Amino acid sequence: MSIKFYRTNSPQFIPYEKDSNEQQANDLSDLKTKLKTALQMPNIMVLAGSGTSLGKVKGPSMSNLWTSCIEDPVRKTDADKIIAQIEYDLSKPNNKNIEEFLSYCEAYQQIKECPELKDFLVKSKEIILSKCKFDKTSSDLFAHMEFIKKLARRKSKDNRIKLFTTNYDTCFEEAAGKLGITIIDGFTFSSPRIYSPQFFDYDIIKRDTINSSNTPKYLDGVFHMYKLHGSVNWFRKKDTDDNFVIEQKESDDAENVCMVFPAKGKYQQSYIQPHLELIAKFLQGIREPNTCLITTGFGFNDDHLSEPIYAALQSNPHLKLIIVDRSVERKFENPNGISPYWKKFKALADKGLDILFIEADFENFAINIPDLKALSPAENLYQVIHGGSK
Repeated sequence: MSIKFYRTNSPQFIPYEKDSNEQQANDLSDLKTKLKTALQMPNIMVLAGSGTSLGKVKGPSMSNLWTSCIEDPVRKTDADKIIAQIEYDLSKPNNKNIEEFLSYCEAYQQIKECPELKDFLVKSKEIILSKCKFDKTSSDLFAHMEFIKKLARRKSKDNRIKLFTTNYDTCFEEAAGKLGITIIDGFTFSSPRIYSPQFFDYDIIKRDTINSSNTPKYLDGVFHMYKLHGSVNWFRKKDTDDNFVIEQKESDDAENVCMVFPAKGKYQQSYIQPHLELIAKFLQGIREPNTCLITTGFGFNDDHLSEPIYAALQSNPHLKLIIVDRSVERKFENPNGISPYWKKFKALADKGLDILFIEADFENFAINIPDLKALSPAENLYQVIHGGSK
């Protein structure tokens, strides 16, 4: 798949034409220059969605999960009974969303407890756990490793990269492990690993035993990761005080897995720990000055994330948004059946807000990210002169 990006030429987005190899090279160079400038900003945030787990990784798509949980012949009879019982409307194609459906089931369960529905939910979670625990080799994780490796080259004295993801799988964690890169994810460093939000305020420094200095040397290649909807290796358990804690471990305990199914009716789940703390970190980040937010593989179907981004763009003049998606042009030309936030973000960009749209899959985007090395004074001067002349 090729890579291209869009700039506003009011009132429409005009894709860069690729009439020749020379034109294509110039466009790609222009894109990398824009990215390199954006990634020099003090605060870098990434919001990664399910699209980053497709391709070579062969993670399940939302349609795959719907088929496995609802339309599989082994489960279809039970699924049809549950759909009828909770009066879930399947007349609209967009409602065939497994996460929204399971969220609807859990909301119904809060109103009217039903053993059959509870059993159906647990079995559905077992399927999701199984599908999201797919085997991953270094070759499969090439895009994730390339993405993390380039972002990790950011100077250690700069603020740490903050990677937010709605995915349940462990692609980013495994990619970081293969690269020897340290993740601060809100869990204790000791075993068993228990969720404790104070760990997001910690960092890792390297002690210099030769030259004593009071200036800390921050370890290179450290980044923060926030799994907004939980993970296949997060589980709730009761501690000695009969309170619930979140433990990170390998298990098939679907009943106690800590996952939030993103849908319009999930706010009750979103405001319990650890999700409350993670959402708060995201909301705080997009309000910070001089912040660049990159979204990749994210379709803006989660209102509790899309709306705060939309609001922050209008109230935070120092927020830059880079949207990476494999079908930007199609979503501009045919907005039917997609999130209304694509139209909203396009309208803001047309008004001159700092939004860059890049059409590429996750792998191509990762390959074309420039290395995060500090710009030399000459490069800074060049970009000031040429950036101001465009």
